[in-house]
Amino acid sequence: MKQFLLMLSMLLFCGLGVLSQSIAAENKAAKASSTVTSSNSTGRFTTGPVIRDFGKHAKVQVDQAFDPNTEFKVAFDVSKVSGEQKLNRHFVSLARFLNMLVANGAKQENIHLALVVHGSAGNDLLNPVAYKKRFAGKNPNHPLIADLLENNVEVYLCGQSAAFHEVSNSDLIEGVQMSLSAMTAHALLDQRGYSLNPF
Repeated sequence: MKQFLLMLSMLLFCGLGVLSQSIAAENKAAKASSTVTSSNSTGRFTTGPVIRDFGKHAKVQVDQAFDPNTEFKVAFDVSKVSGEQKLNRHFVSLARFLNMLVANGAKQENIHLALVVHGSAGNDLLNPVAYKKRFAGKNPNHPLIADLLENNVEVYLCGQSAAFHEVSNSDLIEGVQMSLSAMTAHALLDQRGYSLNPF
């Protein structure tokens, strides 16, 4: 009887060991699967399809869908710099917005964006000659602003800020427009149906 009980105990112990290993293997596989699914669902951040060098965005599972024919008219307000001779991350937001909308089915011709710049951020709109004269270097924002302008983004500089910082029309990147003020620019854009981006 003792031998029988001993053998039964050994069988149960071995069985539990195998079961424990099996559960551990299943948990490991499930965790790996979850990691892969999570990675695939969020995707990697990529640029394009409109602005190729700026505006990274990720593919996500969207619950708030929009009609491909939706018209977007959005104004962005920027008054801060990201640092002297650094790419202004607030300008990058427009490239990201444009890229992610088109990547998710919006028609580019239905996306109308405007950038209103004031304060010290006006220096980020200087053309190469004016920028080099002030900061002895290249304006890292020039390629991005050029790409935005090429894709029909309207860019306005507050005239009052320009006057304060002694910036003239001829100092600006070609295509950038001087407005009477940032307030005036936003008022006129609002009359044209533009909403103000809160970020």
